[in-house]
Amino acid sequence: MENSSHERPMTEAELLSSFEDAINYEHIFVSYQAQINHTTGRMVGAEALMRWKHPLYGMQYPTDFIPVLEKNDLIYRADLHIFEMVCRFQKKCLDERIPMIPISVNMSRYDIYNHEYVDAIEAIRRKYDVPVKFLRIEVTESSAIGGMELVSSVLKKLHSFGYLVEMDDFGSGYSSLNILKDLDVDIIKLDMTFMSGDIGGRGGAIISSIVQMAKWLNTPVIAEGVETVEIADYLNSIGCNYIQGYLYCKPTAPDEFMEMIKKVKHEPITAALDLIKAMDAGKFWNPESMETLIFSNFVGAAAIFVYDKSDESAEIIRVNKKYIREVGAGRTDTEIFDSNPWADLDKTNQDIYKKTIMRAVESNDEEVCETWRDICTKMCGDESLCIRSAIRIIGKGGDKFLIYAMVRNITKEKKWSEDIKDREHLLKQGFEHANVYAWEVDLATWDMRPCFRCMRDLNVPPVVHNYPEPLIENGLFPADYADMYRDWMKQLTEGVGELEAVIPLTVGRIPFHVRYTTEFDENGKPLKAYGSATFVVDTPPSE
Repeated sequence: MENSSHERPMTEAELLSSFEDAINYEHIFVSYQAQINHTTGRMVGAEALMRWKHPLYGMQYPTDFIPVLEKNDLIYRADLHIFEMVCRFQKKCLDERIPMIPISVNMSRYDIYNHEYVDAIEAIRRKYDVPVKFLRIEVTESSAIGGMELVSSVLKKLHSFGYLVEMDDFGSGYSSLNILKDLDVDIIKLDMTFMSGDIGGRGGAIISSIVQMAKWLNTPVIAEGVETVEIADYLNSIGCNYIQGYLYCKPTAPDEFMEMIKKVKHEPITAALDLIKAMDAGKFWNPESMETLIFSNFVGAAAIFVYDKSDESAEIIRVNKKYIREVGAGRTDTEIFDSNPWADLDKTNQDIYKKTIMRAVESNDEEVCETWRDICTKMCGDESLCIRSAIRIIGKGGDKFLIYAMVRNITKEKKWSEDIKDREHLLKQGFEHANVYAWEVDLATWDMRPCFRCMRDLNVPPVVHNYPEPLIENGLFPADYADMYRDWMKQLTEGVGELEAVIPLTVGRIPFHVRYTTEFDENGKPLKAYGSATFVVDTPPSE
């Protein structure tokens, strides 16, 4: 073999004439590049990269030889050759009990359009008896342009055999979103040429949006071409933990990579967001699905938002029309989405809501809270709303939680309740000044419920069953008036409208003016008797 000083790019004719030897003598070979979880430092997989080293002309760039192989319909044989080398590598790991990791192998568009690639690789896998979970197939988004139905059918066939499918170079084409919508891929590989050396700016915003979108599709993301800690840290900050690139691993020869596998800890790749089993994410985001129909029309006012525990931030993802009507206070859906969900709540109410979220996380059940929100809009001005929220966690990924919140505007109820309390307070004060005791008796059950003064001054329990017998027994009604009082209850039950008399009450036989009035239903049946006892004050004789 000549040294590197004689290395040069080969011509197309030289590549074609050397191809058979390249396959037979493994001048075309595999290098492996690890995929690492930047958060844990553990390996989650690797990609098998095709390389060609000519004995005379040295290493050839893939950008030089792959287009020639594609043009001359030789890439299919090269791809199968690489796939078989990967299976041999995995078989060696299996036989020698070396920890195995999933390895991704590229499938070109020419494999899809011109050959029965899936059947061919499945035959090779079975030949080496490699578990399918340790092999992944990468398809570039450009493969689908112009042949979506064919590519989709190939992916279905791969899935039927158990292969996971990765979409390689996502973002490099012109139809990424449309392809992602129509192709059932399991992992997205993000093309980091978006960055162009600049972490911030428009490229960073686009990458962040792609990562968020992938979460809602419940699809893991691997960022390719990561070379610096700064970019890896940025990706980690937006929820993309899986990276592939020179930062952790250059393309490595099989023997060296096998030693790396032995030393580095492994972990499975998982989706960024773990949705609850009962929720089908694809159906939920489908505007024509039953899930969306229920969310929009039958569940009451509801919102879906993301809560990030690490910085306690929140972002509204979806609301239905009832939510806008119930708590919008004149705001449009756009204004709701553009607003900070915490902006309407003061610190006390924010704390209440955040604690409720964490209770829902811990209980894995619905948790309820009531919070006041101060909302300012052009239409309604300043307005305070009391919102009751029933919160349930429907997905989680790291410190982020996907939350389903059913809400109800209870401002009127709350103000009515406060008004009742104010009136009760006023009534209590009036009773105190007038020295009046009051109670009600359910004439169907003879259950008596006393006022606060009866409970406080006379030790009457909150409910007296079989009224008035317990109060006769404890001496509140003197024994010589017991039969009269029993007769009163009988008359009230039979429909007497009013009764009154001066009766000595308590063991001290204090005179009270006792009065009853009866409440009837629409048919004239007696329902309740309302009683009162007013202390009789002796009026001094006039001079």
